[in-house]
Amino acid sequence: MNYGNIKFYDVANGPGVRVSLFVSGCRNHCKNCFNPETWDFNYGKPFTAETEESIIKGLKPEHIKGFTLLGGDPFEPENSAVLAPFLEKIKKEYPNKSFWCYTGYDYEKDLLTGKKGDVETVMRMLNCIDVLVDGRFVEELKDLNLLFRGSSNQRIILVKPSLEEDKIVLWDELTEV
Repeated sequence: MNYGNIKFYDVANGPGVRVSLFVSGCRNHCKNCFNPETWDFNYGKPFTAETEESIIKGLKPEHIKGFTLLGGDPFEPENSAVLAPFLEKIKKEYPNKSFWCYTGYDYEKDLLTGKKGDVETVMRMLNCIDVLVDGRFVEELKDLNLLFRGSSNQRIILVKPSLEEDKIVLWDELTEV
């Protein structure tokens, strides 16, 4: 797996100061995507053990609220195979930090049904993620006033309650995650 960028002080992709990993590879190709260079699975640098360690070290300070995973798309099968064990590793290391993830795929239709690769791998990822922003970016639904998403069709989902209750539970700015 390759990645396009790591931001060690990101304030745009989830609440608080976060470490964000932008993975490479996405088949959605949303019109006017903010990061089209990451569509290419070969874009950027290889994700290595050293990369993992730099992220783990970057998450250590108290003022870092959490980790955000975006891209590209983390749920592409080529990415999820690498990311599932990595997420488990950092979730174990930092159980009190919040974990956010962005995907252009639909939570119910694509991720829970197995349309995006191995269901077990997808579930391993979802079990580490606190908040999932799902859905393709749709230029016609773009709204600059939306918090943590680009278009109004995208949802900010609380993953654990959604899995437990077998229905979508949405995040709002009053939710502490």
